[in-house]
Amino acid sequence: MKKKLLLILLLFIGLFSCKKKDTDSQTTWIGGQIVNPKLDYVIFAQGEYILDTVKLDSNNFFLYHTDKMKDGLYILRHNETQVFYINPGDSIMLHVNTLDFDESLAYSGRGAEKNNLLMDLYLKKELENKLLPSWYTLSPEEFTAKIDSIRSYKLNKYEDFIAKNKVDEGFKNAALTCINYDYYSKKELYGMANRIRADQLGDDFYSFRKDIDFEKEELRFYYPYYRFINRHFDNLLVSRNEPGVDRFSYQFSLDKLKTIDSTIVNDSIRNSLMRFTALRYLFNANSAEEEKLFYKEFEKMNNNPKHLREIKELTDATIKMSKGSAIPNVPLINTDNTIIGLHNVIRKPSILYFWTVKSKNQARVIHNRIAELKSKYPEYSFIGINTDDHYRNWRNYAKSQGYDLANEYQLENAVESEKTLVLSSMNKSIIIDKDKTILDGNTNIFNSNFEELLLGYLNR
Repeated sequence: MKKKLLLILLLFIGLFSCKKKDTDSQTTWIGGQIVNPKLDYVIFAQGEYILDTVKLDSNNFFLYHTDKMKDGLYILRHNETQVFYINPGDSIMLHVNTLDFDESLAYSGRGAEKNNLLMDLYLKKELENKLLPSWYTLSPEEFTAKIDSIRSYKLNKYEDFIAKNKVDEGFKNAALTCINYDYYSKKELYGMANRIRADQLGDDFYSFRKDIDFEKEELRFYYPYYRFINRHFDNLLVSRNEPGVDRFSYQFSLDKLKTIDSTIVNDSIRNSLMRFTALRYLFNANSAEEEKLFYKEFEKMNNNPKHLREIKELTDATIKMSKGSAIPNVPLINTDNTIIGLHNVIRKPSILYFWTVKSKNQARVIHNRIAELKSKYPEYSFIGINTDDHYRNWRNYAKSQGYDLANEYQLENAVESEKTLVLSSMNKSIIIDKDKTILDGNTNIFNSNFEELLLGYLNR
């Protein structure tokens, strides 16, 4: 392992030496190691466009080179996603441990400094976001002073970096966007959290809005930029509605589509935001008629064929999961390694719940909740469905935890079945009548009204 790492380092050193002699070289090299890999490959992409898929070797190293990269932001995907900035001719080596993906990711080599700055800004932003809810109780003046101070610190760090490092305008734009649009996001979130105090925010609270550029094509997939724009539209609509408006509702989502369509000219940004809005609505929808109407409106506004196919397929799937429909007979595997249709395991009113060995804490919490519900509602059958693709790991873990194996199953084809059941969250549950009819195709066993639903269906 150490010899392999040394070999790659020597290769990179050689590359740097060559670049000093040949400054016209435009070949970009990216290498590194994935510790505790979740997959046997990494993906390099720019937005939705996949540049290449690179296999890991037996020691979980990869090495990739290309002359197709231009100045700009790119995406590294390996179960999780991170954005990095490339100038043609860079030779970057990265190291990441998937057990702590973001915090462990570090860059070295030519082009590393700028990416370590972006990574540092990202990690500070994530830490601040954890504290953000506790700041919502501050007055508008106190809140603004606090985040002004944070932004000033980051801008000073950026200016110091720029003074010491030669970087192009594209990187400057990306770094400043990370700082400024995250600042804007915090203000939009404060506005949403304190809607009843909107008249107390002051004339200058949203003064940053005059600086918003909705047409930054080069940043269309950059999280700080994209996330801000989405929050901005949410806040605009929240401020126009009554307190407590459901942001997942048909009308709110449709209004958001129309606002995006009338505000943003850039096709890729407008389409991506509308796609996100449609996904969020459909994953929470429960009316087949409204879902059909929503897709008709979406189809008029989004001109991306890939998005149209994706949202049409999801709309069809959510309609099939609507109340009153028969639950799809997806194939399952029992702990005896026998394939069995879902219909064959439903013999009385049932609750389907989902879990994964990849999140042992989620598995523990959800099974504890199920044990509580079982004792209260013996009229129901509680069917656990594992979403992993490794049979032996699932079975052994279920046995070791003492789960009720007679009611534990694994999806036989996780990818297809998750689409069919519109499984967007591990906390999703589905309530089914004894005749396999869906009573509620999209609820959550941790919702405060979940037990009221169970009682209501029993007392029909």
